[in-house]
Amino acid sequence: MPEFRAGASPLFLRDDDLRQGLDLLFVAGRDLAAAADAGLEKEGLGRAHHRALYFVGRNPGLPVGGLMAILGITKQSLSRVLKDLSARGLIAQAVGADDRRERRLALTEKGQALEQALTAPQRALMASAYRAAGAEAVAGFRTVLGGLRKR
Repeated sequence: MPEFRAGASPLFLRDDDLRQGLDLLFVAGRDLAAAADAGLEKEGLGRAHHRALYFVGRNPGLPVGGLMAILGITKQSLSRVLKDLSARGLIAQAVGADDRRERRLALTEKGQALEQALTAPQRALMASAYRAAGAEAVAGFRTVLGGLRKR
């Protein structure tokens, strides 16, 4: 496991510092996802199911195309996940008001409860890290992560 140094060098664009940032992102992503794994396993679901539940929960009425764009996956891949979630009574699909071909997604009460339970350990990890880092560091973290998004 790489050694992580606190603080940034004034030469933060050096290869070693960039690689340390990548190391931290990979490890943090692994640990954050793993925080929900026990709950997912208990339900017989995978991380793709959790991501769908999470983003539909954050965006009730989200069209299927919007979820595909957020997750960066194909319609075929998302279709399997939505079929599983619908069959379990976790997600509901409604016809769009303006375009009847459009399907809008929302969590059922059961889906909301599961999403909350799966995400609770992740929120706790984020809260602990945010508390330890402080408001200024959290703002910087958000700026950096926002800068990593594809445009």
